[in-house]
Amino acid sequence: MVRFVIIGIVIAVAFTLYALVDAAMTDGSRARGVSKPVWVVLVVLLPVIGGVLWFMIGKGATPAKRPAAPDDDPRFAGTRMSSADLDSHMRDLEQRLRELDDEKFPGEEASDPDAEPRGEEQPGPDDDAAQK
Repeated sequence: MVRFVIIGIVIAVAFTLYALVDAAMTDGSRARGVSKPVWVVLVVLLPVIGGVLWFMIGKGATPAKRPAAPDDDPRFAGTRMSSADLDSHMRDLEQRLRELDDEKFPGEEASDPDAEPRGEEQPGPDDDAAQK
């Protein structure tokens, strides 16, 4: 029977220390009911009961911060374009894409855009050694 009492005391002390450290380290804005220093004093003066009260009443849940969508962000919403500006911007982007599609690089043949690629291989350094 004495063993159970000792084990109970050890558990009560561990729980009280855990509650005390948690109450002391928690941000003051999360403390509900009374201020954070009052909770620390309650946990010390009422060892087990103070810890239970701290976890059940005093420690407020952290509100989950929902990520804002870009259109909810005032920085984003302040730079919205009008419909006419957006249409003009889209036309400019499409024109730039057409120019990039039509661009020819050195060594590139002018080919029909509808034609399939032929899959010809370029000669590599090993091909020159095999021919000699």
